Amino acid sequence: MSAYSAAVRHAGVRLPILGVAALGSVAVTLAVPDMLGAAVDAAAAGHGLAPRVLAAAALMAVGVFCDMTSAYTSASAAAGTTAWLRMRMTRRVLDAGPAATGKIGAGDLLSRVSANASDAGRAGPGLVSAVAAIAPPAGSLVLLAVIDPWLAVAFLAGMAGVAFVLRAFTRDTSRVLRAYLEAQGRIVGRLVESLAGIRTIAAAGTADAERERILTDLPELGAAGRATWRVLARSTFQGAVLGPATLAAVLAVGGLELTHGRLTPGELFAAGRYASIGTGLGGLTSVFAGVARSRAGAARAAELLDLAEVEYGAETVPEGSGKLEFRAVSFGVLRAVDLTLPGGAAVAVVGPSGSGKSALAALAARLRDPDRGEVLLDGVPLAAIAHDDLRAAVGCAFERPTLIGATVADAISPRAPREQVEASARAARADDFVRRLPAGYDTPLAEAPMSGGEAQR
Repeated sequence: MSAYSAAVRHAGVRLPILGVAALGSVAVTLAVPDMLGAAVDAAAAGHGLAPRVLAAAALMAVGVFCDMTSAYTSASAAAGTTAWLRMRMTRRVLDAGPAATGKIGAGDLLSRVSANASDAGRAGPGLVSAVAAIAPPAGSLVLLAVIDPWLAVAFLAGMAGVAFVLRAFTRDTSRVLRAYLEAQGRIVGRLVESLAGIRTIAAAGTADAERERILTDLPELGAAGRATWRVLARSTFQGAVLGPATLAAVLAVGGLELTHGRLTPGELFAAGRYASIGTGLGGLTSVFAGVARSRAGAARAAELLDLAEVEYGAETVPEGSGKLEFRAVSFGVLRAVDLTLPGGAAVAVVGPSGSGKSALAALAARLRDPDRGEVLLDGVPLAAIAHDDLRAAVGCAFERPTLIGATVADAISPRAPREQVEASARAARADDFVRRLPAGYDTPLAEAPMSGGEAQR
């Protein structure tokens, strides 16, 4: 199942509710012209207007209720689906590991999980809106045929042009939006990289060069943005011609029918309203633009969701000293490394930049898998050990750790009992300085003054 289809299905029961409300609003829109036309005929015949006017007012009140229901249900479905998509994408990024996600880049990941997931989250409501948007032209055609078949013929001739415009608009919008989002993701990726090294950029005085690097794809982004506006402008111009032309054709045919006594003034009024409703291209283009944006966002989300997860085995870590072995391991600059580290040893890996120190540490913690060879812990290959057992046996202290959570306690172990949090802090020799913080373990991370070494612990 595609990411777009999955996003539509996730909205669940809210989509039928949205569909009923949207179709109810369409029904009111189509019923009001008939009632007003009947009021015109009643006025021409000298009959009372009050009952028909009151009925039209009641219908409009129903339409307002349907619109309010649609707005609430659409927002609820979009928010729920967006949150679900972001959770799935975040989990897949974590499950895939840096080997897979490193090719995409942090900034592009951020763009996909934030903006693109939000676009894809509106897939369900957008699809319902697109279906509901077809109902006014279809209903107008049927009601015009009921009033007079020749009115329907005139309307149908104009709608053929409208259908052609919409098809071209949807195709072109999907294409240029995809290009726009891809260029935007690359720019965001470079910006995040620069923010991570902002001190180095400032010290080296390379801000101007860095700005140019970040904005390398700005011309492509601008071209895609201008192409989007050109597509919209072209469809708007075509709609501005087709809509009035169709209305004029319907009114011309209706006028002839009126002069021959086959149409009443009220029916001619209703026919004019139905022609206007049916050829309203502005609402249709906005709805189909939303569908195109949802499809483009879902395609970008799918590239994350399709990342292969890191596979783990089912074995447990055996009772042992913690001996770590590298057997003919090759990865990056490392070639056929054979290394045995006895359990309980404290080992420092020293070498110039680019010599493979970080790669060796990543292999030892199974943050990366070797291209060839294997890494073993107490005789068991790391790839064969179950996820929870491996992560319980291996600890990492990164150079620049990113602490996650609202408080220091959350950063140590989210949702864990306080006793377990404090025990973990004592094991890492962090309990003493944490208790000296303004609110101890409950100190907000933003207000917790910690050195790099304290954050690592």
